[in-house]
Formats: sequence, structure tokens, C-alpha cells
Amino acid sequence: MSSKTRREAFLKSIKKNSLVVSFAGIPVHSNADGSLPFEVNSQFFYLTGIERPRTALVMMKTEESSFETLFIVKADPLAERWTGKMMTREEAQELSGISDVQYLDAMESVIGRYLSRFRVKNAYFDLSSGPFEIQDYNFKKAQEFMAKYPAVRVKDLSEALTWFRESKDEDEIAAIRKAVAFTKDGLEYVMKKLKPGKMEYQVQADFEYKVKASGAKKLAFSTIAGAGLNGCMMHYGTNHCKVEDGKLILLDLGAKYGNYCSDITRTYPANGKFSPRQREVYELVLKANREVALAARPGLTLKDLNDLTKKVLGEGLVEMGLIEKPEDVGKYYMHSVSHSIGIDCHDACIMSDVLRPGWVISDEPGLYIDEEEIGIRIEDDLLITEDGCEVLSAEIIRDPDEIEAFMQGSGEQ
Repeated sequence: MSSKTRREAFLKSIKKNSLVVSFAGIPVHSNADGSLPFEVNSQFFYLTGIERPRTALVMMKTEESSFETLFIVKADPLAERWTGKMMTREEAQELSGISDVQYLDAMESVIGRYLSRFRVKNAYFDLSSGPFEIQDYNFKKAQEFMAKYPAVRVKDLSEALTWFRESKDEDEIAAIRKAVAFTKDGLEYVMKKLKPGKMEYQVQADFEYKVKASGAKKLAFSTIAGAGLNGCMMHYGTNHCKVEDGKLILLDLGAKYGNYCSDITRTYPANGKFSPRQREVYELVLKANREVALAARPGLTLKDLNDLTKKVLGEGLVEMGLIEKPEDVGKYYMHSVSHSIGIDCHDACIMSDVLRPGWVISDEPGLYIDEEEIGIRIEDDLLITEDGCEVLSAEIIRDPDEIEAFMQGSGEQ
């Protein structure tokens, strides 16, 4: 599905006399004259297919028709000398399917003209700023608009697009498949190179080298490589400890392709061999992982899948003697089993919405036993189909016997 088709579908869903304003965003300053790698705003990318900073989309739905204009920065030969070629109007038209492409300095006058010509009642901006100290660029622009036009009701564009973004089209699914394939390459390279004594950041480097060498330009998120007790921390990210002999390393990672994410977790023994206790815990987590994949289908909710996960893990932990009753599973399992995957790793969705064909979700049960320094999570990416699901990451090995055979047969130990 083209971004033009997405815009048309979205405009049909909103009320007449509504304005839509979406910004790609700007680079975030780090230190001195440096900036962090640019990440395009997800709503803007969904509606335009463009990843360039300082670019904006304005759409207007009136009583009789609708208009759309893309705004780009005018090419500056001096700036291009330092930072590379800038997008031309022709390139922007081809990428987005928007014929009216103007330069950014005309944007305020275009918005003002719409507000003076039409009875604009609603204006959609991305209001998903999150609990961050640095204010989101779209949220900041929404505040500026509200101060200038207080009579117009501002609505959340991210919320309005959620239903559309939940189900992926064929092009989106194809991009996620490619991202998963690159992630598979990276994890197999990690297994070949993994050995006691490596640093977590070296394991991270092995994965990131391989996915980029294979053809993925970007990562879906910062790689988590937690060995031993660090694997019991959900979003561990420092990756600065040594991978000790006899310990496990939990790797939560993913490649990104076409601006769509994969999200995979695998847990490996540093020396290529699970201990009996590690294997016991691993097989329980794997059982929950497989039960979720068998159950996932249209009509269920993410909560339904998490309830199933808690039941499987809780009963298993009782048998292992770690808890007295299944309801105490939260002592060792403290997150949900699933989230939506797409442009964002934790993609747009409403947790209470029922699954529909085209949803791509995670399947990530885990157990975290601090006192034994055992942290195990096994995460796959599932595509919801008409009558069940397809495990997009089925070829990324997860069976403990297969992991041991692969690692011990790699010749890298």
C-alpha cells in the first residue's frame, strides 16, 4: 500500500473541516557540534514514506474536498558540501505521491490561509511526547499552534492513526520479514563467535557488524546484551560486563529494514552448553513461547496471550518449587508477553483491541531468577493470519539442543 493510499484512507476517517499537520522532526543535539542519529517521526513516515528531517506534511479536509502539501527545505549548495545532497521537489513528489511540494518557509502562510478560508474545527498533531525531558518536536509545534489558534480543537494524530497502523499491509510485512532475516544472520554470527571472557559490548558489536554487513542500515533499537545477573534486567543497556564461563547471555535486539523493525530475543550459554538448571528454566520459557504461538489468532487480545503465559509459567514454577501457587508468577515474570511491532519496535496499538489479520506482535515470555543469576527470555515475531499466526522468526533457532549443536560445531570456541 502506498503512502498516498494511506493518506486517502485516513482522511476518509476524520471529520470535515479538519487540518492535519505532521513534522518529520529535527536532529537532536548531543555535544559540541554533534547530534544523535536522526529518527523520523513515525506518523509522518507512515503518511509520506519520507525519512528526511525538517520536512512537514499539511492536509486539509473541507466540506467538499481535501488538499495536501509537502514542505521541504530548499537545497543549499553550501550545506550540501558539508552534509550531502538535499531532497529535491521532484524526489519528494516521487517518494510521497504528493504533487504540491513547497519550501518550508511557506508553511505558516499555507496554514493561515486554510484557517481563514475554511471553518477549521479540528487540527491533528502528534501529541505522543512521552515522559522525556527533551520535548518532542511535534508536541512543541502543537503547543505553538494552540497558543496561536485557541479556538481550534487539537487532536492526537498518533491516536487517530493507531487503528490503521495496527494491521500491516503486504509492503510493511515484507519489510519486517527482511528485518527478521538480517537479525537471523546477526544472531548466527554471535553464536559462532561467543565464548567466555568476551565483553558484552563485544557480543553486541558482533551482532551489529553482521546485520549491517548483510544489508541492514539501521537497528530497531539499542542492543541489549546482558550476561549473568544482567540478563535479569528488562532494559539493561550498558553492556560493559564480562561474559563469564557457565553463565547465560540474554540478547534482545533487532535489525531495521525500510524503517520497519524486527524484535528478537535469544538466550545462549556462554560456553555453548546449558547447565541442567539453566536448561530446566529455559525449557519452561520455551514451552510458554510455543503455547503463545499456537494460541495467537484473530479475536484474541494481547491480555489473553499474557494470561496464557502467566498460567504456563506459573504452573511450571510451582513444579520447580520456586513459588507456592501459580498466582505468584510475578516474582519471576514481570512484563507482558506481547506488543505490536512495526515502524516502532513497540508499535502503535491499543492493548484492548482484538487481534486482526496483519498485526505483527512479539511473543516474549521470560523468567528472571536473580538469586541464581538466570535470566531467560525467548522472543519471536508473529504475523496474525486469517486463522492463526505465522512465526516470522521460525528459522532463528531456539531449541536448546539445536543451539548447543550450532555453537559447539561452529569451530569458533
